[in-house]
Amino acid sequence: MDENGRSIPAESDEEHGATTLTRRGLLTGAALAAGAAISARAAKAVGAQAAPDPTKVPGARPQVVGSRSPHETPEKLISGSIGGVTRTPHHELHGILTPADLHFERHHHGIPQIDPASYRLLIHGMVDRPMLFTLDELKRFPQVSRLHFLECSGNGGAAYRVDPPTDISPQAMDGLLSTSEWSGVSLATLFEEVGAHPDATWFLAEGSDAAVMSRSIPMEKAWDDAMIAYGQNGEAIRPEQGYPARLLLPGWEGNASVKWVRRLELSDRPFMFRDETSRYTDPLPDGRARIFSFVMDAKSIITHPTYPTRLEDPGFVEISGYAWTGRGVIERVDVSIDGGATWEAAELQEPVLPKCTTRFRHAWEWDGEPAHLMSRAVDETGYVQPTAAQVRDVRGPGTRYHYNSIRGWRIAADGTIGFAAS
Repeated sequence: MDENGRSIPAESDEEHGATTLTRRGLLTGAALAAGAAISARAAKAVGAQAAPDPTKVPGARPQVVGSRSPHETPEKLISGSIGGVTRTPHHELHGILTPADLHFERHHHGIPQIDPASYRLLIHGMVDRPMLFTLDELKRFPQVSRLHFLECSGNGGAAYRVDPPTDISPQAMDGLLSTSEWSGVSLATLFEEVGAHPDATWFLAEGSDAAVMSRSIPMEKAWDDAMIAYGQNGEAIRPEQGYPARLLLPGWEGNASVKWVRRLELSDRPFMFRDETSRYTDPLPDGRARIFSFVMDAKSIITHPTYPTRLEDPGFVEISGYAWTGRGVIERVDVSIDGGATWEAAELQEPVLPKCTTRFRHAWEWDGEPAHLMSRAVDETGYVQPTAAQVRDVRGPGTRYHYNSIRGWRIAADGTIGFAAS
């Protein structure tokens, strides 16, 4: 009999006067058992989905705009209202590119609706030729396209707490990070067009939203890699991301990449606008404040396995996640399974690009015992992602931005996972 109670075919051995199992009979019986098991699983799956056989019915007609499968339902996590945020579901994504409709958002006074036909960008101040550009005029300049991450400077605040919550996902922790292919015109090209004065050392970027979000930016960034972006992932930039055009400062804190940008004024000093005094300034333990801390330091986060995932059984697990740095290229990502006592280098998944998220992967055999997973990014400058304690030693407990400390995840013997600070 097989495991399902069916008889296995037998052949007669007349010489011994007994019924003997042969190799052919065993193979036949095994094939029958395997086929029955596969058929049972297939029937169960069909019954659960109640879906017709796709080989027996015509498929759907093509549409002018495609859509996700109804089985794929990633969503942003929303908090706040007009001045609210949405967070990217990193644990549900593949590769490094964030779908435009899942890109995180941070708004200071809602999303303005701007007619591209009426859009204008004024560049004035310390220039030879003050100019007003339409969107079409911006698009006549040579286009540049690059993949870069964008991160809110307040991303990951919960990780900095002395006693952070354990029931928090990568999305809730670090969802104010996204990566897109940005297309537009180099800011250096525009500044050359208007004749920027050599004595100009700063420029003001002003937005068209109801908060009139504005930031002072050093001119060095304009001459380096800044752009006025009007494209995102192959299409027009989304309204939530600054349609019809935004400033993009690769590798710098997200709020400085002013959305719905309408004015750039060149000067020989910073403007000290309210958004860089009341916000985006860090108090330090000695009574001073850290201001214009633009660059996002090296950082990483494991996105699998993490809360709310549960490991069902001991065995192979692929630890994976993101690493990024505003100072260039990620050189290495180390992974620890024992809370930082020992580290092993993870594999970096191509492409590895400057000022862009990089995927890392590490093969791990879970033995069913408690574990404490951590990741640690190292960039091309030699900067090593610090622990939370190391950041507190330098910046104190009152810091509000640039939370790039090491993240951790504790795995219990029953496979449950919770967030754990470094």
